[in-house]
Amino acid sequence: MKKRFSIALFLLLLLSTYKIQTNFSLIPNLSIKKIIIENNHIVDEKNIKKNLDFLYDTNLFLLNSKKIKIKLNDIDFIESFEIKKIYPNKIKIRVFEKKPIAVLQNKKIKSFFTSNGGTANFSDLKEFKNLPVVFGDKKSFEIFYKNLIAINFPINEIKKFYLFESKRWDLVTIENQTIKLPINNYSQSLLNYLNLKDQANFLQFKSFDYRIKDQLILK
Repeated sequence: MKKRFSIALFLLLLLSTYKIQTNFSLIPNLSIKKIIIENNHIVDEKNIKKNLDFLYDTNLFLLNSKKIKIKLNDIDFIESFEIKKIYPNKIKIRVFEKKPIAVLQNKKIKSFFTSNGGTANFSDLKEFKNLPVVFGDKKSFEIFYKNLIAINFPINEIKKFYLFESKRWDLVTIENQTIKLPINNYSQSLLNYLNLKDQANFLQFKSFDYRIKDQLILK
């Protein structure tokens, strides 16, 4: 009996003083160490990463997508983005940029008009040096642009849009032809203009004046 008690006491003392060591190297580090940016063509990668530097050392499980959205919304040309977690310690951000289709010149203020009907701050970028210029306000051009899209009008063939106080538009083509539109029902005038493009003598005319109802004056 005393022998069993001695053995039990020995084992108790042994276990109470034994230091259990765990190999923590087997547990992956989930803190973000690398940010990968994809699909950016206009916005500089360094600027994006600068806005996202708060992510470094953040646990992937605790990622705050709302805060990422706020930070990326501060970058004018970013329209949307996708997030992909790459375990154990990377994050991939795929950005989708706004697509400028025209330069809005409203008095002395310039801005880009984008394909989704929005705007972006103007900057002198070589990628957009050949965009058409719109001399008018954003709201009026947005309505006009939607009507052009509805009739499949080739916007890439226009280099200048002029809006007058009467809310009437003039268009100047890359061939330096001027299309003078009426205030109302201008879509029919534009369709007529497109039909005339197939005629052999089309390029000899420099002015297509639709301002008088049911009439076309060519010059």
